[in-house]
Amino acid sequence: MPIRVPDTLPATQQLRNENIFVMSETKAMHQDIRPLKLVIVNLMPTKITTETQLLRLLSNSPLQVEIDFLQMNSHDSKNTAAEHLRAFYKTFDEIRRSKYDGMIITGAPVEKLKFEDVDYWEELVEIMEWSKKNVTSTLHLCWAALAGLYYHYGVPKHRLPEKCSGVYRHKVGRITSKLVRGFDNEFFAPHSRNSEVRREDVEKVPELEILAESDEAGIYLITTKAGRQIFVTGHSEYDAHTLRDEYFRDVEKGINPKIPCNYFPNDDPTQEPQIYWRSHAYLLFSNWLNYFVYQITPYDIETIN
Repeated sequence: MPIRVPDTLPATQQLRNENIFVMSETKAMHQDIRPLKLVIVNLMPTKITTETQLLRLLSNSPLQVEIDFLQMNSHDSKNTAAEHLRAFYKTFDEIRRSKYDGMIITGAPVEKLKFEDVDYWEELVEIMEWSKKNVTSTLHLCWAALAGLYYHYGVPKHRLPEKCSGVYRHKVGRITSKLVRGFDNEFFAPHSRNSEVRREDVEKVPELEILAESDEAGIYLITTKAGRQIFVTGHSEYDAHTLRDEYFRDVEKGINPKIPCNYFPNDDPTQEPQIYWRSHAYLLFSNWLNYFVYQITPYDIETIN
């Protein structure tokens, strides 16, 4: 997919180095098609890294996609330069009158807090409510999946006795779902979280369907019946070294973390991590874009409701 992003975005050159088709804004303007419009609500502290990870996965389609990045106006980002945010990010006030074919809300390192204690919770609630009538389909990742399930359907999160960190085997519950079309019956995906949602809570909500889960890591993939809202409790977008970097960061903080499960060969952090979730990650994002955004969203974007 030709991703339409600013030429000066740091992710642009990285993706071009990986031979991923990134289209300049000037060239995109001369194509006589309507690109899909996506907004990425980036709650991660490492925003530039997350931008690259998500844009890489969104590239695996022949469709043209136009991306807006959204930051929380009610939160001061301490890990991303203000110049970067001013250049590439919008606030909700700037887009609230816009319509989008799709939206992605990322994870955030705030799982140990109650949702209502997160400093930007009220603003995020406003965005999630707005998405019901202004976005065709929303993909919630990791903490955002827990937050979305809680806000939209009252599904509670539960603290884990220890952090779920590693790469886990998952089983597909309903292989006929378009979201998991092409998946193997079992696949691997990374997790990095301190909380979970439980099957018994999700099953109380008739609008929700569990599509994939892990014996070790729990529920992974939940969707509404129409696919308007999709919840992924893991981090399929993670790079090969993301879990490694998180592990050593926690080591330096003196947290004494467990070695990520099924990640380092022989559980030896000095060895190069193995990556065996990439094909699943591309397929998940491709299926979402194709079946739940492109094939559902109206040609006249203003008629989304």
